[in-house]
Amino acid sequence: MTRNRIRTLALACAFALSPAIAAPAAAPALPKGATAGPCVEGICEYRLANGLRVLLFPDPSRPTVTVNITYGVGSAHENYGETGMAHLLEHLMFKGTPTHTDIPVEMKKRGVSYNATTSLDRTNYFGSFPANDDTLAWMLGLEADRMVHSNIAKKDLDSEMTVVRNEMERNDNSPGSALSERLRAAAYQWHNYGHTTIGARSDVENVPIERLQGFYRTWYRPDNATLVVAGNIEPAKALAQVAKAFGPVAKPAMALPAFYTVEPVQDGEHEVTVRRRGDIRLAMLAYHVPGATAADSAALDVLLDVLGDTPSGRLHKALVETKLAAGAGAGTDGLRDAGLATFYVAAPRDADAAKIEAELLRLVEQDLAKHPLTADEVARAKQRFANAFEKRLSDVNAVAMGLTGAVADGDWRLFFLDRDRIANVGVDDVNRVARTYFKPSNRTLGRFVPTDAPDRVDVPVAPSAASVLKDFTGRALVAAGEAFDPTPRNIQARTETFTVGDGLKVALLPKDTRGDTVVVNATFRFGDVEALKKSPDPAASIAGAMLMRGSKALTREQIAQRFEALNTRGGVGGSLQGANIALDSKRDTVAEALALAASLLREPAFNEAEFEQLRLQAITGMEANAKEPGPLAGDALATHFDPWPVGHPLHHDSLEASLAQIKALRLDDVRAFHEKFYGTSVGEITVVGDFDAKAMRAQIESLFANWKSPSAYEAIGTHVTDVAPERRQIETPDKSSAVVIARLNTSLNEADADYPALAVANYILGGGAMGSRLGDRIRGKEGLSYGVSSGLSADSSPTGRDDAGSLTIQAIAAPQNAAKVETAVREELARLVRDGVTVTELRDAVSGLLTQRRQSRASDGTVAGTLARNLYLGRTMDFQAQFDARLAALTVADVNAALKQHIDPAKLSVYLAGDFAKASSAAATAK
Repeated sequence: MTRNRIRTLALACAFALSPAIAAPAAAPALPKGATAGPCVEGICEYRLANGLRVLLFPDPSRPTVTVNITYGVGSAHENYGETGMAHLLEHLMFKGTPTHTDIPVEMKKRGVSYNATTSLDRTNYFGSFPANDDTLAWMLGLEADRMVHSNIAKKDLDSEMTVVRNEMERNDNSPGSALSERLRAAAYQWHNYGHTTIGARSDVENVPIERLQGFYRTWYRPDNATLVVAGNIEPAKALAQVAKAFGPVAKPAMALPAFYTVEPVQDGEHEVTVRRRGDIRLAMLAYHVPGATAADSAALDVLLDVLGDTPSGRLHKALVETKLAAGAGAGTDGLRDAGLATFYVAAPRDADAAKIEAELLRLVEQDLAKHPLTADEVARAKQRFANAFEKRLSDVNAVAMGLTGAVADGDWRLFFLDRDRIANVGVDDVNRVARTYFKPSNRTLGRFVPTDAPDRVDVPVAPSAASVLKDFTGRALVAAGEAFDPTPRNIQARTETFTVGDGLKVALLPKDTRGDTVVVNATFRFGDVEALKKSPDPAASIAGAMLMRGSKALTREQIAQRFEALNTRGGVGGSLQGANIALDSKRDTVAEALALAASLLREPAFNEAEFEQLRLQAITGMEANAKEPGPLAGDALATHFDPWPVGHPLHHDSLEASLAQIKALRLDDVRAFHEKFYGTSVGEITVVGDFDAKAMRAQIESLFANWKSPSAYEAIGTHVTDVAPERRQIETPDKSSAVVIARLNTSLNEADADYPALAVANYILGGGAMGSRLGDRIRGKEGLSYGVSSGLSADSSPTGRDDAGSLTIQAIAAPQNAAKVETAVREELARLVRDGVTVTELRDAVSGLLTQRRQSRASDGTVAGTLARNLYLGRTMDFQAQFDARLAALTVADVNAALKQHIDPAKLSVYLAGDFAKASSAAATAK
């Protein structure tokens, strides 16, 4: 049995102490500064002034004494690079102090039987010896001395390394130990219970002695230790001896480190397979269960005993007696935090592994529901616990050691409480915990597969950067390009604009670029409202997505390979009223890349298999979105603000409607959309970078001018609509993050005089991330959200004055904080409109926006996009220059007046989506 299994079996039923170990008649006199604590069944607690907890357990019936000191530090307290440190330190604690230079020899001379153990939550050192006051005094003096004066020297670390490594290798040789270690690691995501006490070999072999010394000084201290003195002792004399030895040990001024990691709920099956040489086949199951102090812990102990006992346990009868396996068992960790309930089956190498695994899973996860544990099974398990506890209680030295686990769990009295809890466990309790914890989603399955030829990948240690760079010189410098001034005036002066054919507008900005790069941005426009009404949704978007999935000449894979060969990123696509080309290429290859893109637009293959693959991906994404807070909140908002009737090309279709449409869509619909709408004779093309302008113009005319769309383009006008405010809260079960989205409409066009002022106001509200009112309050001050922002949308049109403007605010938050975020959003928006902006805010916002705009024009891709937009709207770069000037000239009065005219906080609609029911339930439970 493992230590934890033995401890579990020991904590059984209530029994009265025998007269030999009855509680003392009178309490001993307390040393100076000491305090008395509780006494339970002959064991009394005392506390020294330095925080040391002392447990005295007198038993004159035995001529021996056991001294056991437990420190609240184990492998769970190790940090990155420190795995195995608690165990390694345990070894070094026997290497001596300046006063006790050879501890093993001194122990042997006095007839002390000694050892030490390290576990996940604690480390303990113990010794038993014939009752003798001098030996007790020496033993207490040793423990007090090595608590703070152990050498922890480099020479001792080096000499002990072989011993620890050998222990590690011994465990690694054992199939059971190897699988158990991997199983534990797979079961835990964050908690350090996922690390075994032996640690990682690299950590153990490379840990600096200074780090080990620091670990020792942090955890080895009187206020982190519990000392047990049990056996043939006089309590008053023993307590005085303890005070004499440990009283001078000072309590450090620094508080003990606090650990607070809680393992998250497992949300699906974990599996791990170990393949090694061996002649045994193993299967293990692990399920997360509560810590030792939880009420369910006792019922789980009984349950695991009913299942795992030999020979009466259910596992033994179903697996071993049927000769399916050679052995089976079960046990629980019994730890301070949530641990594991573990089941194992051992079988010969040639056993039917799949059958064994299936039977083990059936017994644990299905059979208990069909055949619950009987009262007789539970009674017999409780009797086994009672007998084990009674046997332990009759041996005072065994009790002294048994208290170690209870101390690690939080308090030595748990030793007795666990016994009483098990005595009170009923059959309904046991069957309930079986249903609660033994579920597939809470399971980790481990397999040990014996093999004569393990096939492993030995990943070599990477050499140092210095060694690999010793003779490195690099290649020739990349051509740096010209020092281009990205001001609107210079961009406009360097740009050539012209029209090809009836309506293909072109802007060429040749310049010498670093690496000879060139950017191509093209949009080809087609279709009007009436024609688009007759096209099935979502044929337009799917047609655009299919263009890169194969042409009449090239497969999808060949298209990707061809763009790679041309050192070109990007491709082609399409949407409701347009097709597009976006290329990031090189001077020497841009012509071929553009020709390739043109051919993909004209001659798509519309392959059936690619269509079904794309449709499946779209359906999968939509079905996933139907449960996500963001898409659901966005869908509700879009539906409420949608001004278009059903059947209009711009009508917002709900998530359900969109899913139905994509399921009903056929490839013929997609092919028909391309045939009816696609063409390249109307639109905008911009090219920025290192290219031959004359050759580029000729190629554009050749590739695009003569392919006319069967359906002429006409822009769809958009206008602001007055939308009544609403508030909706949408439940999204099992989603730990909630979304808050808010919007109001306003009449706004990019050319309006108020647009720069509102752009600044939005930047101050939430457009500047942390440096905004929403960010500073909701994230910075109140800590409610990782991300909160606002966005201003202004309309634009090549003809007329479209004015569908809006202000949108969005944030993420925990469900229990979403309402607080909403309150803060409403308050900050109202305060902004009511009180206006300050001079400082205006200055900083204008500076930030102008800097962003200047910085963006340093990107050729951004410049290409701006030039294309100018072509479409009939502008030049003077529009951008004027906008910058209008920003710079703004006054506080301008911004505040624009806010009051355009933004009405009372019209704000708010949508919240998250698992609010769970958050409310958790809040109610906490109360």
